[in-house]
Amino acid sequence: MPQPILYLAITNHGFGHATRAASVAAEIQRRCPDVLLILVTTAPRWLLEGYIEGDFIVRPRAFDIGVVQSDSIQMDKAATLAKLNEIRAKQRSIIAGEVNFIQQNRVGLVLADLPPMASLIAKAAGIPCYMMSNFGWDFIYRDWGEEFASIADWIADCFSQCDRLFRLPLHEPMSAFPHITDVGFTGGTPRYSVEQLRQYLNLQAAPDKTVLLTFGGLGLEQIPYQNLAHFPDWQFLTFDRNAPDLPNLIKLSSPQYRPVDVMPVCKCVISKPGFSTFAEACRLKLPIVSITRDDFAEAAVLLRAMQDYVPHRILPPADFFESQWEFLHESFQAPYRSDLPVTDGNVEIAEAVLDYLQTT
Repeated sequence: MPQPILYLAITNHGFGHATRAASVAAEIQRRCPDVLLILVTTAPRWLLEGYIEGDFIVRPRAFDIGVVQSDSIQMDKAATLAKLNEIRAKQRSIIAGEVNFIQQNRVGLVLADLPPMASLIAKAAGIPCYMMSNFGWDFIYRDWGEEFASIADWIADCFSQCDRLFRLPLHEPMSAFPHITDVGFTGGTPRYSVEQLRQYLNLQAAPDKTVLLTFGGLGLEQIPYQNLAHFPDWQFLTFDRNAPDLPNLIKLSSPQYRPVDVMPVCKCVISKPGFSTFAEACRLKLPIVSITRDDFAEAAVLLRAMQDYVPHRILPPADFFESQWEFLHESFQAPYRSDLPVTDGNVEIAEAVLDYLQTT
């Protein structure tokens, strides 16, 4: 039987798509060590290696842009539209180059999270395209008005040619996709026990006074770190390399740790709306404190759906940026639907991908 070869195309936006795709890739590799993983992404290799233990190939290509941003909140819509039009104009040459690569390397299946053009590449190469996501880029751009309508229509047409969508929790309808399979949460699994983490990080505060601050791969400007002075007997964890040196703030700059690795020792995670952070917290039943975000359509979907799964508190931006964080002393809102199962999307997608690769 020939070696199964998977071409995994990852959207060029932040770190969240890369980490959830890498979580699925890791499960595929765990179940079938012989599979050759080709990750098509501009994400840094160290980020992918944090999830995938075995070998894989990185093909540095970008088939979409997501949103041009200066940090995890600030967006440049004009630059985003210009870049999208540039990519669309180069569609034929991009597809031709990838088809040549796919055929030369005998790729058996395309799995995408979630560059729209991946379906066109797969179709031109004569192989199926599976996709995974909780939202489509057409949903994001259509919310931005008439000037994005043509791009949103083009993206919806790309999605209509996808052979199978694995729709993740916390999703919008994704009605452009003709074949939808609902699956569970994707994400990483903590590598360390609570005891190991408390020792490795020299944690002194009790678990109910330990908080993770994480705002995605692009970070967040102007986090009011001065508020930590109001909580001298608490400990805060951050991946922000530019954070100030404070006695109760631990900066996790080593690639050894991922947000999911330190979640088990925390009372809650404070974040902005982001699928991967929310999903990993939901997998661990960790309470979420999130600021709102009114200019990104996925945010409202994430915030609304997340409240079904875990204890939570939703903050207007002023309560985060301008208060003294009194919310940390307040009780969480209980999840609205405690009966909802938290299933493993990594496993469900990996099984479906390998079922195809190993039977064709």
